[in-house]
Amino acid sequence: MANVVVVGAQWGDEGKGKVVDIYTEFADDIVRYQGGNNAGHTLVVGNEKVVLHLIPSGVLHPGKRNVIGNGVVLDPEVFIREVTNLKAAGRLQDDSTLLLSESLHIIMPYHKRIDIAREAKSGARKIGTTGRGIGPAYEDKIGRRGIRLMDLLDRETFARKLRENLDEKNFILEKLLGENPFSFEEIFEEYSGYAEVLKTYVADTTLMLYLDIKGGKRILFEGAQGTLLDVDHGTYPFVTSSSTCAGGACTGTGVSPRDIHEIIGISKAYVTRVGSGPFPTELEDVDGEKLRTTGHEFGATTGRPRRCGWFDALVIRYAVRVNGLTGIALTKLDVLDDFDTIRVCTGYSYNGKMLEELPANLEVFAQCRPVYEEIPGWKSDISGARSFGDLPERAQQYVRRLEELVGCPIVLVSVGPRRDQTITLKNPFNGE
Repeated sequence: MANVVVVGAQWGDEGKGKVVDIYTEFADDIVRYQGGNNAGHTLVVGNEKVVLHLIPSGVLHPGKRNVIGNGVVLDPEVFIREVTNLKAAGRLQDDSTLLLSESLHIIMPYHKRIDIAREAKSGARKIGTTGRGIGPAYEDKIGRRGIRLMDLLDRETFARKLRENLDEKNFILEKLLGENPFSFEEIFEEYSGYAEVLKTYVADTTLMLYLDIKGGKRILFEGAQGTLLDVDHGTYPFVTSSSTCAGGACTGTGVSPRDIHEIIGISKAYVTRVGSGPFPTELEDVDGEKLRTTGHEFGATTGRPRRCGWFDALVIRYAVRVNGLTGIALTKLDVLDDFDTIRVCTGYSYNGKMLEELPANLEVFAQCRPVYEEIPGWKSDISGARSFGDLPERAQQYVRRLEELVGCPIVLVSVGPRRDQTITLKNPFNGE
């Protein structure tokens, strides 16, 4: 038996959806533990592309149980739309295979309006949020003002909490942000309608996962975003509002740390970032545009072009340390097929000093300059490789050099978007 956490090892968008989709074959339960619909996981099944924002990627596999844990903030409208689209495509035929934690928090309309208005007023200091209301929803959760799913299902409790919140939110919207206030009746009726749909999926998921683990079932925990977007361990304040690191799998589901056995970090063979914040290896030249175009680097949630740069070993070493990674899944190696020379950042230069670890101080981090090692490219199409030995010698050398630099074994290599375009070196569920 093994329970596995899959976590982004960079700034998100590393290809977690595909890796989770592959590992789902070996799991019984697939659990999303943090974030909201600010995440987007893109999967290619045959010739079909599926983009999921809330529902775990395991939903594409019949007979698997998919759980959205208490650490997630849920937009009911988005969730219901995803369910509707999946059913229209012939998936999710059994509602019992999708469960919502009764303790997760609900994203309200005022969260989204506040999110967008704040970002608009921030000017050059904007964070680069998706405007989905994620941050304000987590603020209310920590401020003990949040509306949980269990509250939404009780009309009396929901009405009381909504009135209390609107007193404050409407004041902020009108007096501070110059926005229109919300009507209690409008929100109450809309969200009461959502409650009628959501009640089908509600469960005590913490207890259910406990019993499944005791019964010998295998759990796959699916994170959103990436390590450097973690609210505690990321490039604060240019972060998301939840615990994206592996520890979030426990707080976001109620599962004990003793029941986590393997932690797989997902990393691209290069680096991307969406939104503001320091990015030492960012390329604003022809190579950066080539990475963006070849890798189709546009956000699955917003469509925004991603910032692109060379692989940063310091970022991954940091991810190995704070997550306790036992393996790395390296994605999009094929995007590097046509480069004569590939660069890898092995250190930073700051004020004449060499740094070999990620600095905690954001002002220092923003002034760091990458120190590169150059590796010859393989200049051939690797999308058909199905074993490590199928890769050109130089592609193998590149993968092994990354392992040396980050101090963690690479257990999977992706050479294309499809499920079959994957080289598995070690399966975290069975050790083979």
